Amino acid sequence: MTLLSAFRHLSSRPPHIIRYRIIHSSPMSSISPTLVQSKGNISSDRSNIIPFSSRLHGGRALALDVWSIYNAVNLPADCINLGQGYMNFPPPKWVTDAGDEALKSILPNHYSHPKGRIRLRNAIKNFYQKSFNRELDVETEIIVTSGANQGQYSVFTAFLEHGDEVIMFEPFFDQYLPSVTFNGGTPVYVPLHPHTDGPKPSSGDWKIDFDELRRSITPKAKMIIINTPHNPVGKVFTREELENIALLAEEFNLLVMADEVYDCLVFDGKEHVRFATLPGMWDRTVTVLSAGKAFAATGWRVGWLIGPPSIIGPTLAACTRIVFCSNSPLQEAAAAGLEQAAQRGFFENQVKEYQERRDVLISTFDQLGLKYSHPEGSYFVLLDISRVNFPEDYPFPPTIQGRGRDFKACWFIALEIGVSSIPVSEFYCDEHRGIGENFARFAFCKDVETLRQAGERLKGLAKYLV
Repeated sequence: MTLLSAFRHLSSRPPHIIRYRIIHSSPMSSISPTLVQSKGNISSDRSNIIPFSSRLHGGRALALDVWSIYNAVNLPADCINLGQGYMNFPPPKWVTDAGDEALKSILPNHYSHPKGRIRLRNAIKNFYQKSFNRELDVETEIIVTSGANQGQYSVFTAFLEHGDEVIMFEPFFDQYLPSVTFNGGTPVYVPLHPHTDGPKPSSGDWKIDFDELRRSITPKAKMIIINTPHNPVGKVFTREELENIALLAEEFNLLVMADEVYDCLVFDGKEHVRFATLPGMWDRTVTVLSAGKAFAATGWRVGWLIGPPSIIGPTLAACTRIVFCSNSPLQEAAAAGLEQAAQRGFFENQVKEYQERRDVLISTFDQLGLKYSHPEGSYFVLLDISRVNFPEDYPFPPTIQGRGRDFKACWFIALEIGVSSIPVSEFYCDEHRGIGENFARFAFCKDVETLRQAGERLKGLAKYLV
């Protein structure tokens, strides 16, 4: 499919599929969830208000989200934030220096090609083609996006028709859900099952029930999302697991979104398998990657997609209409990062640094005798909080009342211990939330000293354990 024909295809779709307003939850945080009506009106006492889109699922997207609740504004000023996955240390100087140099020149301060700056596309080609076991075409198989999330959104815009089903494993990265539904898709949830009863559970103990997965695939299924290494579990999917998913993708003709943004953070000698390299999977897989995760620069909003022309072409057409092009100077910085990473041994050293950070945090959990899923990848660890005992009459705010037990435990830990985390039930559909209520997600993408301070505070949990 040519770019022109891809755009004509998108333009021919019903207006309600390709034209939409994105309503963020943060500016609407003053709206009480109780005022959101299922008929599509924000308030029942204003009959002339313009109804919002049904894509917001009766207003659920307008309710206060977990990131707004567990925000620094709502927590004690001295609370150590291990909830949100951003770093408190800078990107490598040789990468930021390249950004500074780009800002001082002329061309990188102006529009880039919608595909991405050619220097970055060439750097992506040279850095990744060995791990993809193929030579990559910078014109037809790579596009640069405004962060991995916008790249994913563009794929959904390009390929989803109203009612198409998208299979996602739970717990899921929370941006998948609105991105799918805003583009007319219907999420289908398949939970990973935690077999964590042993003395030293691992993130690998979160298992797929393949019979359950097969039953979830209907004639309306269009796509499946695979996130490995996984946020929030820290699971690195095994080759066998991915091969079994590949068989189903081929049998049911599914497009595969391989979210591999944490591919540079795999620990303990585990193997990261690129899904697109499995037999027959290149032609149906788009791989999502991120400069933010690779170079500790989440605010740069630079990501990239790698895949066959049949996927990249339509996605580029959608991406061009959504953002046109991405941040030009920081594309130059990301390019420098990929160009120099191998000679500097950057990613090998980074893995060692993150393993140290991980081990500092989990050593505290070991001292407390608390179970956790030992993470094989990413920079998150799931702590089993089922033993944390908080008073039933604790003064939880209205935003916490009525939520799962994990919401209350995480709020209690943040206020009484001074370390924030994220309740894992937020990453589930309503039917499966009970699976996540025993866990809190802690991020260890912080400097070692901060993690040590957090560890000292977390030792205070001992008096609240049963």
